[in-house]
Amino acid sequence: MDHQIIIQQMNTADASKLSALSKDIYKQHYLHLWNEGGADWYMHQYAYPENILQKELADQNIMYCVAYKNNKALGYLKIKINETLQGFEKLNALEVERIYIYKEATGKGLGKQLMQYVFDIARQHKKDIVFLKAMDSSIDAISFYKSQGFNMCGNFQLPMPTFERMKKEFRGMVVLKKDLFQKACK
Repeated sequence: MDHQIIIQQMNTADASKLSALSKDIYKQHYLHLWNEGGADWYMHQYAYPENILQKELADQNIMYCVAYKNNKALGYLKIKINETLQGFEKLNALEVERIYIYKEATGKGLGKQLMQYVFDIARQHKKDIVFLKAMDSSIDAISFYKSQGFNMCGNFQLPMPTFERMKKEFRGMVVLKKDLFQKACK
C-alpha cells in the first residue's frame, strides 16, 4: 500500500467533499457510542457540517489531509499545528485531533503512513511533542498509538451537557503524547 498512497491537504473548496467523507467514515466506526439521535446531532450539527468545516479549513492553524489510493479516499487527518497540552504548557505541541480510516483500509499500513506524515509536519514546525486524545474504550487505537511511540499522559471525561447524547460508558478519554526531540517525560 505504501508507495501508492497520496496524502493531500484540503482547502476551503473541499468542505463539501470533506463533510461527506467524515460522515461516511464516522458511520463505520462510531454509531454505537450514541443514544438515539446523538450520532445525527454529532455528524450533522456539531462536527461535520459544511459550514463548520469551511471555517476550520480557512483556519491557518488547522490542517485536514486526505489519503488517496487510485483516486479513492481511504481516510483523513485533522491536525492543529499550534496547540497546548494541559500539564505540558512549556512544550511546543501539535495535536492530531482526528485520524479516521475506512474499515477496509485498516491494518494495511495506512495509519503508520499517516502518523509519519504527522511527525514530518511536526518536525517542520519544530514541535517538541505530538499529542492526541482517544476514547479509553478504543483499545485497538490506543495500542496502535503506543506502537507509534505515544505514551499516556492523562485522562478526562467528555463534557456535559455537550455530550449528554453519548452513552455514559463511552465518555472516557485518554491523552497520549509522543516526544519528538527528547526522551519521554514521566
